[in-house]
Amino acid sequence: MPYANAEGVQLFYTEAGEGLPLLFVHEWGGDQRSWDPQVRFFARRFRCVAFNARGYPPSAVPGEVSAYSQRQAVEDIRAILDHLGFARAHVCGLSMGAYATLLFGLSYPDRALSITVGGGGYGSGADRAQFRQGSLETAERLEREGMRAVADLYARNPTRLQFLRKDPAGWQEFREHLAEGSALGRALTLRGVQLTRPSFYQLEGELERLEVPTLILVGDEDEPAVEPSLFLKRKIPGAGLAVFPNSGHTINLEEPDRFNRLLLDFLTAVDAGRWPRRQARPQGG
Repeated sequence: MPYANAEGVQLFYTEAGEGLPLLFVHEWGGDQRSWDPQVRFFARRFRCVAFNARGYPPSAVPGEVSAYSQRQAVEDIRAILDHLGFARAHVCGLSMGAYATLLFGLSYPDRALSITVGGGGYGSGADRAQFRQGSLETAERLEREGMRAVADLYARNPTRLQFLRKDPAGWQEFREHLAEGSALGRALTLRGVQLTRPSFYQLEGELERLEVPTLILVGDEDEPAVEPSLFLKRKIPGAGLAVFPNSGHTINLEEPDRFNRLLLDFLTAVDAGRWPRRQARPQGG
């Protein structure tokens, strides 16, 4: 199995295809397998890489919460690029991975050809206290009851039910992959990353200065991510926004064809130098 070293932590990754690098960063409820529909599609045109975050076997599972943070998640993306010798890459993330991808673009704009932020921003707005409390309760339950006990409840979250309705077999595979995970790694990720990450709204000044081409994707029934996604669109000068109708949180699995087409159109425009910045709006009437 291939691994990259991230400050002493081994990160498992897979790769397929040839061309410009395209790195996929998974959500809390997934792992690198969550990107299979994208890797199979994009490997025809790009060198696709997907990796498991720390805490997600076969990546290493450090036993201390100090090994997990939002900053470390960003540095792990950089470690993957460094290990593979990529000076720059397109980076695409969902949910937890979208947070890391956005912050990677802000921290290392010279390393990002583009960033794609899917279903990002949970816990950024009015739901912040609820999100933090829910994350803490889930971490405690993982520590008490283990991964399988949490997996079914988590997979039936209201923003996942659209996936279950549209693709029961795909949802079942998602739930089984979730149940196979490390309870320790997931709990420490909640405590070290989810509970400490900033709100999108705290990043306003940095977002207004971001020059990296950005695609924002969100399901219209993914309530906690809709307003933060609109905020990103308003603040990032080179951002485009696409909303998936009647769709929840797991949009890359729930609507893979639409997701792939939107992402391909975006990457094609960026690589051709044709992805626009927002035109300055005239003042007044």
